[in-house]
Amino acid sequence: MTEACIRAVVESVHSSSNQAVLYLAGGASLVIGWLLSVPGASNTVLEAVVPYSRMSMIQLLGKIPARFCSQQTAEEMALLSYNRALKLSRLGYPVVGLGFTGSLASTSPKLGDHRFCLSTRTADRLWVSTVTLSKGLRTREQEDKVSSHILLKAMANACGVTATFDTGLTESDECEKHFDEDEQLEQLINGKICFKIYPFPSDTNTSSSERKIILSGSFNPLHDGHLKLLEVAASICGDGYPCFEISAVNADKPPLSVSQIKDRVKQFEKFGKTVIISNQPFFYKKAELFPGSAFVIGADTAARLINPKYYDGNYKKMLEILLGCKNTGCTFLVGGRNVDGTFKVLEDLDIPEELRDVFISIPEERFRMDISSTEIRKSLGI
Repeated sequence: MTEACIRAVVESVHSSSNQAVLYLAGGASLVIGWLLSVPGASNTVLEAVVPYSRMSMIQLLGKIPARFCSQQTAEEMALLSYNRALKLSRLGYPVVGLGFTGSLASTSPKLGDHRFCLSTRTADRLWVSTVTLSKGLRTREQEDKVSSHILLKAMANACGVTATFDTGLTESDECEKHFDEDEQLEQLINGKICFKIYPFPSDTNTSSSERKIILSGSFNPLHDGHLKLLEVAASICGDGYPCFEISAVNADKPPLSVSQIKDRVKQFEKFGKTVIISNQPFFYKKAELFPGSAFVIGADTAARLINPKYYDGNYKKMLEILLGCKNTGCTFLVGGRNVDGTFKVLEDLDIPEELRDVFISIPEERFRMDISSTEIRKSLGI
């Protein structure tokens, strides 16, 4: 495989809209250099991590694997890197997670095979492969080069790029799984993936900012007040990607079913608005998932956020958790809400001094719509 061929494949990968995280251990080290040495790497590479030592791999996986070089380990690395890519990527861009673990030639002879396992994960596809090399045929450097070729080809295929170059190998054990929308949502509910984005094509937002302006809720149903609130919040924030977010998992209720999620999502498709389905019901967890974001909330939600009652009655715990949100770069834009017949705004709340720069008021003259999903459901007899 010539340098020109490698460069052409890398250029095509960088020209795709995919963004990737790579976790590599025990080989394929040349891939990182190939990707970063060609202009446009920042379009594609979000992060590359080499958990080379035993302890590093254990900490990455959160456990001691049955075998460090196995299809199972490569698959778990790919899933971890996919979730990491979701968190680091720009909203609406397809992401790829890559995992590689190898047992190649070393300074002392190996008792077992020289082999490597690799896996790619996208929203709807998991691909895993094991390659066994002819022992003694190649040097360590040559084995690393072969594994790098194979991984680059796998990455290109995951990005929808045709890579027809000959890797010099004829045998590999491959497995591929495809996931439909229902399966993806089941994985989200079960905590396997951290969120799923529905970036509907009619959404006219063109911001390239990594910052998200997020209005979270159940949206049962979505109404004009939600749409107007996010529109006003986005105008106050300036640059950022406005979107809605629903947690499939609730703090005090059963999780939403797949059919319920799909029904809610259809509402946003009708208006052409991007919606994220996550599995984090608490704002401090949302802040970890979407660092640097501006969360749009009502004054009633803001009142609960600063109420020690919801932190086991512990004021210090409340402060510590919300300061944690602040440290992630998150802010809260607070719109007025009609609470028990009284319209409440941010200025009616006693925000702790340490948190006052985290909460930003949406003026009543900019937004006031006395409408709620609860009232709509009652009027419809739901």
